Amino acid sequence: MKSPICEMLEIEFPMVAFSHCRDVVVAVSKAGGMGVLGAVGHTPEMLEQDLKWIDDHIDGMPYGVDLLVPNKFEGKGSNKTSEDLRNMIPQEYREFRADVLKQYDIDGESLRGGSEAKDIELKSDSRFGKNLKEEGAQKLLEVAFSHPIKLIANALGVPPKWMLDMGKENNVKVAALLGAKEHAIKQVQAGVDILVVSGTEGGGHCGSVSTMVLVPEVKRAIKEYGDIPILAAGGIATGEQMAGVMAMGADGVWCASVFLTTTEAETSETVKEKMVNASSSQTVRSRSRTGKHSRQLKSAWTDAWEAKDAPEPLPMPLQTMVGEPALAIISKHAEIGHEGAKDLETYWVGQGIGLVNETISAGQTVQKFKEEFIEGYERMTSLFEE
Repeated sequence: MKSPICEMLEIEFPMVAFSHCRDVVVAVSKAGGMGVLGAVGHTPEMLEQDLKWIDDHIDGMPYGVDLLVPNKFEGKGSNKTSEDLRNMIPQEYREFRADVLKQYDIDGESLRGGSEAKDIELKSDSRFGKNLKEEGAQKLLEVAFSHPIKLIANALGVPPKWMLDMGKENNVKVAALLGAKEHAIKQVQAGVDILVVSGTEGGGHCGSVSTMVLVPEVKRAIKEYGDIPILAAGGIATGEQMAGVMAMGADGVWCASVFLTTTEAETSETVKEKMVNASSSQTVRSRSRTGKHSRQLKSAWTDAWEAKDAPEPLPMPLQTMVGEPALAIISKHAEIGHEGAKDLETYWVGQGIGLVNETISAGQTVQKFKEEFIEGYERMTSLFEE
């Protein structure tokens, strides 16, 4: 295709797929799109291992890495340690998470306090919390740039200047995720190469404006700054939708949720089954997982945090330190068929999951997008035939 995204990223089909699974990254790139590995949960050593594996299996096709360097979070710009952050968590949050597990017949007493709870909370911040800070992200980028990546993506704010500079020095394009027109202007002024315009339908961190409105709104807002390529994101799970957003001004799409049910995906069988059977209304936009609004699969866990007697979610990364240890216990129990854990288990996913009703490979998913895109394009062009 002649999309500027294809030319810029050296890909055949203007689809960029975000995934925490290296197998999905490889499969998408080999199918003609571009896979992007979510690395915020990696240590530098883990990232080196995964990128080396990708290099060994991707047959020279282009791929990218995604980081999370927020412009604002608890402890940013300070010397607060994980221990300092942990001490900021009120005890009622530990009691609440343990009570939720107990309600579903799961032993969560270790989460209430004491040395065991301390170790669990500090461990949950050891990777995620450190990687939110510029020092941690820089270490990951140094690893990433030692591999033949073609794209770096950042979420939750304007990429720091050093990230943009490192991109230019290494001839790697820098993309930024955003959920508002005002954010798009700031990103362009900062010098970002690609805008990932993500509507509220999207899984994970998201804003409040729909993709249908946000894409043309951003397209018009940045017109005076030149032709900055746009990847539309949020609820896009079919090729027809891809054709639609490209008609509205996007140059391609950024997808994630549609790959969570693929055979290669890192999601558990319980979560895959839930997603395949879910409707578009069975997701919720909540601060209960990270402290910032993110869309995830509706479950007994998310319902508990929406209840009237639930505590107000803490800022990032404190809420992560509260929630992730409990969710890890839930996942382990769900894997062995514990019914209460299966009710509680959740995962980040967008409203587009309502359009996904089967488990196929990541490569087949890209091919399906191509076929549906052509169908959507032909449907539009047929309207102009005599």
